Amino acid sequence: MPIRFCRCICVLASALLASALSYAAAEEGMWTFDNPPLKLLQEKYGFAPTQAWLDHLRLSSVRVGDTGSAAFASGNGLLLTNQHVARAELQKISTAEHNYLSDGFYAATPGEEIKCSDLAVRVLIGSRNVTERVQGAAKGITDDATALNARLAEIAAIEKEGRQKTGLKSEVVSLYMGGEYWLYEFKIYTDVRLVFAPEAQAASFGGDPDNFTYPRYALDIAFFRVYENGKPLHTDNFLKWCTRGAMPGELVFTAGHPANTERQLTMDQLLFTRDYVLRPSIDYYQRRISAAKAFAARGREQERQMSTTILMAENALKVLNGRYAALNDKAVIAKKQADEDDFRKRIAAHPEWQKEYGGVWDTIAEVDKKAAPREEATIFRRTDSRLFSIARQIVQCAAELKKADAERLEGYHDAQLESTRSQLLSPAPIDLSTEKLFMGTALHLAAEKLGSNDEYLQAMLQGSDVDAFVGSVIDGTRLTDVTFRKALLDGGQSAVAASVDPAIVAARRTDPLVREYRRWQSEELGSVITRAGEKLGKARFLVYGTETYPDATFSLRLSYGTVKGYAYNGTVAPPFTTFYGLYDRAESFGDKPPFDLPPKELKGRDKLELATPLDFVTTNDITGGSSGSPVVNRAGDLVGVIFDGNIESLAGEYVYEGESNRAVAVHSAGIIEALRKLYGAGSLADELEGKR
Repeated sequence: MPIRFCRCICVLASALLASALSYAAAEEGMWTFDNPPLKLLQEKYGFAPTQAWLDHLRLSSVRVGDTGSAAFASGNGLLLTNQHVARAELQKISTAEHNYLSDGFYAATPGEEIKCSDLAVRVLIGSRNVTERVQGAAKGITDDATALNARLAEIAAIEKEGRQKTGLKSEVVSLYMGGEYWLYEFKIYTDVRLVFAPEAQAASFGGDPDNFTYPRYALDIAFFRVYENGKPLHTDNFLKWCTRGAMPGELVFTAGHPANTERQLTMDQLLFTRDYVLRPSIDYYQRRISAAKAFAARGREQERQMSTTILMAENALKVLNGRYAALNDKAVIAKKQADEDDFRKRIAAHPEWQKEYGGVWDTIAEVDKKAAPREEATIFRRTDSRLFSIARQIVQCAAELKKADAERLEGYHDAQLESTRSQLLSPAPIDLSTEKLFMGTALHLAAEKLGSNDEYLQAMLQGSDVDAFVGSVIDGTRLTDVTFRKALLDGGQSAVAASVDPAIVAARRTDPLVREYRRWQSEELGSVITRAGEKLGKARFLVYGTETYPDATFSLRLSYGTVKGYAYNGTVAPPFTTFYGLYDRAESFGDKPPFDLPPKELKGRDKLELATPLDFVTTNDITGGSSGSPVVNRAGDLVGVIFDGNIESLAGEYVYEGESNRAVAVHSAGIIEALRKLYGAGSLADELEGKR
């Protein structure tokens, strides 16, 4: 789901404080595929997936770019995800004449499918535990900074070796705060084409008022197709469609890429996040949204250009407000404090454990104390310009490639260069008017929050007025030309040093400060936190064993739960909603925005079987990044697709509360009903149901 939080947290005290302190209770957990909760599933449901079942689901599930998840839904490379996951691609291919965001898109034939400019999907082919090798690289090293550099060098070597050996993208993933390291190997597909997306209003019916709530009536779906060697990908790893869909009380699973949770952070880290990260971040997004809305108000084309930016920024702001509210909620804080107290008590009960791990919490607190004065600068020193970001990466790339692989900054190791170059040379269009808008907004906010004497701003502006500087950089740069970017990358350090392009020149001026801050973060903060986190991870294994799950890291995870309604507002939310409810809600608000129906839904009412389920809720544990995750039943058949969570899941970043925490999904029966009767996409529906 997108990062979405929309209002103050409801009172969770009784539910949270009544929950057990043991880990992985109820349906809690975003589990790695190497450590699925087989014992818990067998005890509660009498069902434990086989290895073949797990492998098939893993290979059928994909990560879509840096935004969400998806799954193969046919043997011809067809991917099911959400419209809001596909939204950025819809924005890129839209024009003033063809607005696929507002009007939707359907390719009735393969020749009509539109190739995405820079979208990649990745499939997790395999993984192996490399903990001993990574941690062993720092064995015996007492200096934290030296130890961290040794770990990073070993990680770079492992990734390079993996790529050379298999040809797959290799990435070392840290789990359990550094308690484990795994090498993940991915097959990457870059020829991805758009097949179908409904109108934005159908996908996000109810707009902001309904966002992060339930009951919901959204058709938040989209379909891509993956191609290989110019032809649709043939794969045996796809999820068979279940037209009947999810049923109340049924056990279901999701396989997706939840982006981030912070359930294993210490209390000090949580309070640091609340006080020094969330509040200034809220200020930043409020300013960005105001600027975007003012720009959108200029006209229809400006509104089209800003629609995705506004949606994503509002979602981010809701996340931040929700997290801030959660960390100010006495029940949440009490639950987290009780968990930490229990953990520390168990460690203290063993003198040898206490000697090794008892001081970790104080170490982390000292790091946070050191970081606090500089945290605000980190948040506000940004430019929000894709062109300037490209300039900075080109400047850094030229400098980093002169170093040994192990000594380079993240993103420039040999195993990462193909991906980095692909992003830098993306032909996706860049609009200069929006570049000026967001770069100017960010720099004005930085000057307001940090003061004109801030060393970063001085290096960037060199005494110039913000607006004059932004105009000179954006109007003067040639970085909109992919050929020019490639020439700089290929020319290396000499070409970059000789360039008079204003964006490159400004990036060269600020790069030393960026590097110094990264050095300080790494050596003074990150190195200490890495060692401390590794100790906490080991301590957690000693106390709780392997029947725990790691925090989400945007890596592939498995969750389980049941299709189940819940009590709210003095009544009960149903396990699923129907098309009846969609039309009733629109009629109840006089078909006025944001409860208005797009033309196809408005005209197609009489064609539909209105009792068909549209959306449903489950107890599955998910978070941002899970958008587009397939929902499957015991047979492994696809019964829906995740697109959001309910308002009661707001505290899920930090705690899981199973009584009313719900994942929200689009029902497979509703998808077929809409494709056939609203969108004339019978051929697509036939492919999903295996009829062609």
